[in-house]
Amino acid sequence: MIKSIILLVFILSIQNSFCQVTFIVENLPKNTPKNAEIFISGDFENWTGGQEKYKLKNIDNKYFTTIPKTSKPIHFKFTQGDWKSVETDKNGHDLENRTYTFHKEIDTVKIDIQAWSNKVNKKSTASKNVFVLSEDFYIPQLNRKRKIWLYLPPDYHTSKSKYPVIYMHDGQNLFDELNSFSGEWQVDETLNQIFKENGMGIIVIGIDNGADKRLNEYSLWKNSKYGGGEGDAYVDFIVKTLKPYVDNKFRTRSDKSNTAIFGSSMGGLISFYATLNYPEIFGKSGMFSPSFWFSEQSFVFAKKKGNLNHTKIYFLAGNKEGENVAFEEINQTVKDMNSVVSILKKQGFESKNIKETVVQGGKHNEKMWRENFKDAILWLFAS
Repeated sequence: MIKSIILLVFILSIQNSFCQVTFIVENLPKNTPKNAEIFISGDFENWTGGQEKYKLKNIDNKYFTTIPKTSKPIHFKFTQGDWKSVETDKNGHDLENRTYTFHKEIDTVKIDIQAWSNKVNKKSTASKNVFVLSEDFYIPQLNRKRKIWLYLPPDYHTSKSKYPVIYMHDGQNLFDELNSFSGEWQVDETLNQIFKENGMGIIVIGIDNGADKRLNEYSLWKNSKYGGGEGDAYVDFIVKTLKPYVDNKFRTRSDKSNTAIFGSSMGGLISFYATLNYPEIFGKSGMFSPSFWFSEQSFVFAKKKGNLNHTKIYFLAGNKEGENVAFEEINQTVKDMNSVVSILKKQGFESKNIKETVVQGGKHNEKMWRENFKDAILWLFAS
């Protein structure tokens, strides 16, 4: 009782100092470890799964955290430190992201967590031909290390063939449900199916995002609200460090017509920059829900670098992109994508080498990207 009073006094003292919302987790699943560490993870911290900064405080087994007021809704979930231990419904099924809209200066929200994911005990969903190339591949351009995934075609070890290569961002979400926070792309299952149907084999290199560094790494240009500015170094890493390593270690077709770069959201934006800035390297590109809203320089860059030949780009967006995310600007995705396509064509980019798809009812999520990945691959790699 005394501890509960202390908790209340502590929360009130914080709320009197800031404009914010306090989330109090009142009820936890019975199998929650004693003195468990619980985190809030959401779009406001780049969906990392659990940063120390966002660990809930614990008083008398009541967990709470405070989030400063923002002008836009926030989307979030609770975890025990990573996406393997994310909250679920009582039957263990994935939950939709929680959403909170700031409608007053100071607010308190009480929350019950029904169950924790049992991904810790689940098997990986990655196919047998998916590997971890490196847990800590060094990025000299940024002085960081990153996990790199490798997908090999089903016949790689039984043939002497050389293969095209796709470089993909957000590696956590490509192959394995255990590593994703909102579903995987099923890149491996899709490419295995394509191989079975027509014998097309492709190597994929998946690069994990840098969590809280993701926005910085995925944009060349800075946004006054969200950051950015390290995109040039990140792409240089792919072009000058990672690609030479892959071409040396594996049987690849290293020319531009057999080298693609692919990503969604901010990953679509950095793929746009890479494609236009290194047309001699990347002859194919998939840009799903590209975040052109992040900087007006996207349109300037399209005008400057858009006169390309022998480069194919597959653009994709949903007409309901802004419904499930906090960044209000994502509502502009289709409009901005249309604008960039129009600029490219005016600059001389061959119309036959651009495919633009708007998915009716499509939202800004892995489900839409997963369901359209096969079509993009078949179009990009059509002979």
